[in-house]
Amino acid sequence: MGIRPRAVAVTPEENYMLRVTFDTGECRMFDVKPYLCGSWYGRLRDPKLFRSVRIAGLSIEWPEGQDICPDCLYEDSVPVGEQ
Repeated sequence: MGIRPRAVAVTPEENYMLRVTFDTGECRMFDVKPYLCGSWYGRLRDPKLFRSVRIAGLSIEWPEGQDICPDCLYEDSVPVGEQ
């Protein structure tokens, strides 16, 4: 299996969803809600922090260091329109 598509753009949406565009041209939605537990990822419940998401390498991250594995970001997201 080849390398997973690389995230090239990310937009925070309502209800802790991320709209992610990959270098393949695909636009997919990733649900962050399952990650919002514990003291580390739970900080992302703060709307201001959640909206500060940015592209980092092959995936995305927040300023405090929380990130999503590139494989999970792609595999656990759904193409826009298939939610």
